[in-house]
Amino acid sequence: MKRTVLSLLVFLAAGMVTLASPALAQEAVPITQPLHGYYTYGQLKGVTTEEVLRGAAAATTVPMGIYTLTSSRDDNVYQGVTVGRSPFFHGSRTTNVPTFIVPVKVHMPDGTVFDPGVADSTCLGGKVPTTVTQNSPLFQSVAFTMNSIGVGTTQYADAFLRAEFWQNVSVTGNRFHTMLSPTTVLAEQTFTVPTNKGGTFTDGGCGKLGVMDFSTWDSFVESTLIPFVTAHGGGPTSFPLFVLYNVVMADPFVPGTSDNCCILGYHNAFASPVQTYGVSDFDSNGAFSGVSDISAMSHEVNEWVNDPTGDNLTPAWGHIGQQSGCQNNFEVGDPLSGTLFPSVTLNSFTYHMQELAFFSWFYGSPSVGTGISEFSNNDTFTSDAGAVCE
Repeated sequence: MKRTVLSLLVFLAAGMVTLASPALAQEAVPITQPLHGYYTYGQLKGVTTEEVLRGAAAATTVPMGIYTLTSSRDDNVYQGVTVGRSPFFHGSRTTNVPTFIVPVKVHMPDGTVFDPGVADSTCLGGKVPTTVTQNSPLFQSVAFTMNSIGVGTTQYADAFLRAEFWQNVSVTGNRFHTMLSPTTVLAEQTFTVPTNKGGTFTDGGCGKLGVMDFSTWDSFVESTLIPFVTAHGGGPTSFPLFVLYNVVMADPFVPGTSDNCCILGYHNAFASPVQTYGVSDFDSNGAFSGVSDISAMSHEVNEWVNDPTGDNLTPAWGHIGQQSGCQNNFEVGDPLSGTLFPSVTLNSFTYHMQELAFFSWFYGSPSVGTGISEFSNNDTFTSDAGAVCE
C-alpha cells in the first residue's frame, strides 16, 4: 500500500488550466482548481526491514550502510540505512551503484504522445530530453561548492551526501564517494495509458502536460519495466530510474479534472531481495514553480540515496516545504520542495537542481554537515527542524 505526503499545497501553477483530451470531451474543458506539484514515496512491499538488511549484508541488493543514533530533537533512538558505506564509519571507500536510465514514451488516451527520446524544438531548444538527462550533473562530475565549502568534483547526489556528513567524511580527504556508476541508458519503452486513466492538459506553459493515474502507472513499472531492466543487466543490485517527459501523476486520476494532481516523482522498494527504483518527470513545460528540467529528478535521486526503502524514521517534522502537516521520515527533498540549488551549466545546458535538507536537520543539532550552523546544502536552513511536529 502506498503512503503519500499529506500536503498538495505547493508549486502553484500560474494561470487557468484547461483539459484538452478528445477522449473525454470535444472541446477544452476548464479546470476550476490550479495544479499543485508534490512528491511521494513508497512503503516496503513483499519484504521486511530485517530482510533488507540481510540482503545488503549479503550483497544481494544495492549496498547500504546502517546508522543508529539518538536524536537531540526527542531523545529517541533511530536506525536507518543509506546507499553506500555508512558515512559514520569515517572510512575511505567509493561505492559504485550500477544505474539504468530508462526513458518512457507515454501515449495518452487522446492520442497525444510525450516522448523523451525526440528532440523538442518548441520547449527544449531542439535538445533530446534523454540526452540532456544523461549529460546532467546527476550522472556527470562537476566541481560543487555547498555552504562555501568545496565538496569535490563529482555527481550531485555524491556531492550532497559528502556535504551532508562533511564532519565525518572530510577526514578521509577525497576518498568517500557514492557514485551512480556505471550508468547505462536502455532502449526507450512505451506506456499506453488506458482510457479514463490519463489526460492531456494545457496550462499556459510551454507545450502540453500529461497526467496519468499513479497506481496504473506504478503497476506497469513493477510488472513490465522492472523485468525489462533485469533482462538487460539490472536487478536488485542496481538502480533503475524511469524518466518521463512533461508527464506527471494523479492519485487517483479523475477523468475530466485535475483532482489529486500532480506527483512529479517518487521512489519505491519491493520484493525480496529488495528492488529499489525511482521515477521522475523531466520538465520543460514550466507548469510548476521551482521545477525545471532535472530538479524533480534531483529530488528523487537524492531521496533514494538517503532513504532507499522509504522507511528511515525521524522525529516528526512539518509545516514547511510541501508538508503542511507532519511527516516522520528521512526524505531530504520534501522540506525544500520548490527551492532550487544554484544552477550548473554543463555540456551547453543550464541545469536546475533542488536544494536539499541535511541529515542533521531531521535528527537534530549539532550539524555534521558543511558549516557549523548549516542544515541544508545552500544556506536556507540554519537550524534543525526544531520541536517535534504536532
